[in-house]
Amino acid sequence: MPLGIVLVCLAAVSWGTTGSVMALLAREGTASPLLVGWARMAGAAPCLLLATALVRPRTSARGEWRPSDWAKAALLGAAMAAYQACYFWAVPRTGVALTALLAICSAPLMIAGGAALTLKERTRPATLAALLLAVPGAAMILLSPRADSPASSGFTAGGFTAGAFSAGALAAVGAGLSYAVYAVTAKGLLRRAAPLPLAALTFTLAALLLTPVLALTDGATAQLAAGWPLLLYLGVVPTAVAYVVFGAGLRRVTATTAGIATLLEPLTAATLGVLLFGEGLGTLGWAGTFLLLGALGLLVWTGSDGQ
Repeated sequence: MPLGIVLVCLAAVSWGTTGSVMALLAREGTASPLLVGWARMAGAAPCLLLATALVRPRTSARGEWRPSDWAKAALLGAAMAAYQACYFWAVPRTGVALTALLAICSAPLMIAGGAALTLKERTRPATLAALLLAVPGAAMILLSPRADSPASSGFTAGGFTAGAFSAGALAAVGAGLSYAVYAVTAKGLLRRAAPLPLAALTFTLAALLLTPVLALTDGATAQLAAGWPLLLYLGVVPTAVAYVVFGAGLRRVTATTAGIATLLEPLTAATLGVLLFGEGLGTLGWAGTFLLLGALGLLVWTGSDGQ
């Protein structure tokens, strides 16, 4: 299987564990959703900075950075911070399932459009077919009813007006847009930057931008202390490690292909729900699984991951 798709899929699988960890945090009531977003950035940043310092002598970029590249790097940090803020602000207002549906499924479509406009990527027919299979497949997985689902019950909507629900849905789409901006911008920068230092810069800036969350969250210190093992996992594995792996994969494939492969995230989350929480995937979920896996198989079989 082509290395680029393998790396992006590995990152997506890692991201898929986030839902189960969030369910555990919600069950214990140890951290508010937005605080979790900050903790991910704050946990990832020092790990990435340390790793960058250790491997820098063996890391080479593909060219000198231009002044505009620094502006794009700042945009990466802002986009990642915006994703956390939008996604976790939406979750209590629209629920986990709808937030994930709007954010995760909208992102590949916006990535494809953004890559065509800014990177001049040409989408092959097979890649377009895979996109049209993968997005509905992921949506079906997310919409599949899973009775008594712990992974879906945490941070659910409740007690909000229709206006608040609509605002939450809009924020979820904003999260998808933020991720699309991140992916497309990172794809351009990875032509001249190594994945590790670029991730370190991105998450350090994102952590700084989200730091006001600490002042806005009641009992932030106590929440962080209570949930620190799970929060540390979120910061190190599905954030620091996964985004470096994603960057390495993104270097080797088109942004559109990477966007499709990241839809493995909800399938991973659903699989963990079945294995760890006794959930059922349901007919709709199984149908979505076959569509999504078929889309990934199409990318590999046709070699549509090439640049």
